Amino acid sequence: MARQRQVISDPTLLAAALEGLILQKERIEEQIRNLREVLGKRSAGRPAKAAAAPAESGEEKPRKRRKMSAAARKRIAEAQKKRWSEYRKQQKAEG
Repeated sequence: MARQRQVISDPTLLAAALEGLILQKERIEEQIRNLREVLGKRSAGRPAKAAAAPAESGEEKPRKRRKMSAAARKRIAEAQKKRWSEYRKQQKAEG
């Protein structure tokens, strides 16, 4: 028999649950940082990619993508087409 889920609507209970989950998250993040430090020290002098700790603010900001103008995209496309054209001419001459 499947148990029915009860919807908890008590705001104080939900706030306490949220606070507990945030504390658990912080403890887990601390353990992850400690493990990354240990892994970084064992890498025999090489910096480990996993050893890089995230920003101290706790949240990483998404990378901003640079906007490219239509003219720049067109120049890049034309240059690539030119390179491929030269490559194909060279392949025909060799083969």
